[in-house]
Amino acid sequence: MADSTWLTEFPSMDRADLVAIRKFLDSGFREFSRNYGDAIEAFFDPLLAFLVWFEQLLLQSPWWIIILVVACLAYLASRSAKLTLGVVAAFLLIGYFGMWDNAMRTMGIIAVSTLLSIALGVPIGILMSGSNRVQSIVTPILDVMQTMPAFVYLIPVVMLLGIGKVPGIIAVVIYAIPPVIRLTNLGIRLVDREVLEAATAYGANRRQRLFGVQLPLAMPTIMAGINQTIMMALAMVVIASMIGVKGLGQPVLKSITNQYFTMGLFNGLAIVALAIVFDRVSQAYAKRSQKHLEGMNSE
Repeated sequence: MADSTWLTEFPSMDRADLVAIRKFLDSGFREFSRNYGDAIEAFFDPLLAFLVWFEQLLLQSPWWIIILVVACLAYLASRSAKLTLGVVAAFLLIGYFGMWDNAMRTMGIIAVSTLLSIALGVPIGILMSGSNRVQSIVTPILDVMQTMPAFVYLIPVVMLLGIGKVPGIIAVVIYAIPPVIRLTNLGIRLVDREVLEAATAYGANRRQRLFGVQLPLAMPTIMAGINQTIMMALAMVVIASMIGVKGLGQPVLKSITNQYFTMGLFNGLAIVALAIVFDRVSQAYAKRSQKHLEGMNSE
């Protein structure tokens, strides 16, 4: 009884006031979209041009060249023949089951989104590591970004830019960027103070300490953040297909609406295969860089 009384007596906003606030916010966002939507769209035109070029490069290149390049990158990152053969087998199976074009489109989206996340996230993480005030401001924003349902990201992006590749990339970047920011900040903050003091004693300035000491020592942690960013970007592929992003996500979405079990299963497994490839290669590179740093420290 006490609980029901508390619920009935709890002060709540008048419905009319709530409707007025919603109408005010909705009309304000629509006005902003009308006034600045074209300018924002023009700002992202170079990104769209690069994405289209990169996607066409992947689609028009012979399949064996793509596999050769991916295998070489996997071997250079991991130095593992077994992992390289696994990467080749995964791409051959994707092509054999007729999902090559969609896989290349997905790779293009993931590659561009990851590069954008790194280009934006690493500098923000560096700023956070150098200032507790910046960290206190950015951390709540990252908390909201990571807890907000992924579908919510699509609403303002679609209202501003419509549907297509660029809105999809923006939504993927917003969803996937927090790990690389957090782990860049964490990795730099975990660098031993004695090492920094030794670098300062040798006459290194702030920039030299950052690029010569802190970032190299923090690289395994940063790579873990990049790994998580790639995984989250792949997880967002299916959701981004709802706003016109072509790739492996669209057949999965189509299979849900039309109950095509095998289509959804095969394309879902292709996404899993890409996720495993990116995960294993990035983890292998992080482990190699960690061993290299440990060898340097032991010397």
